[in-house]
Amino acid sequence: MTADEFQALTGATPERMAELERFRILLTEANAVMNLVGPDSLPDFWNRHAWDSAQLLDLAGEARTWADIGAGAGFPGVVLAILLKDRLGATVWLIDSLQKRCRFLQTVVDDLALPAKVVWGRAEAQAITVDVVTARAVAPLDKLLGYAQPYLKRGAQGLFLKGEKAEAELREAARVWQVDAGLTVSRSDPRGRIVTVRSLRPRGNQHRG
Repeated sequence: MTADEFQALTGATPERMAELERFRILLTEANAVMNLVGPDSLPDFWNRHAWDSAQLLDLAGEARTWADIGAGAGFPGVVLAILLKDRLGATVWLIDSLQKRCRFLQTVVDDLALPAKVVWGRAEAQAITVDVVTARAVAPLDKLLGYAQPYLKRGAQGLFLKGEKAEAELREAARVWQVDAGLTVSRSDPRGRIVTVRSLRPRGNQHRG
């Protein structure tokens, strides 16, 4: 996918496209000295990273506030923050437990003046209320739901980017959680799935988050 193809799919303005390109450059520079994404994935930035993240907006209606847990390299959170920049009241929380990743994220947020807040700490320990909680490449779904449970309990919808094992992960998670969830085929890779979580409760004596 090219930048022009991404713009056609998303309707992103030239200003937003310039910010995404700046993010791509910052990521490439930082990735040379720290492991943020697989270096082989960077040439496919517009599909594998930008479009993979941006597609969530079509599943979230008019959501303004997001929490990206395990935000890492900024997917999907930074892409969402760029594309939501013109939406009144938009805020994306970028939460990560590693300080060096948070420093990178803060550099991007400051450079692009994004409507985002970087939080260094454990996702499940944050008292943040949002419309949507999201994550990509953080943990198997049974563990990820534990991290996300506090946000879901406070009314968030869950939108989690997963790979081709999503169905198996959801079955495994159902042994621990009573989960009302659905699967949507990823538009960036037909092998991937987006797991939409509407409600979540621990089974039996399990207590998480």
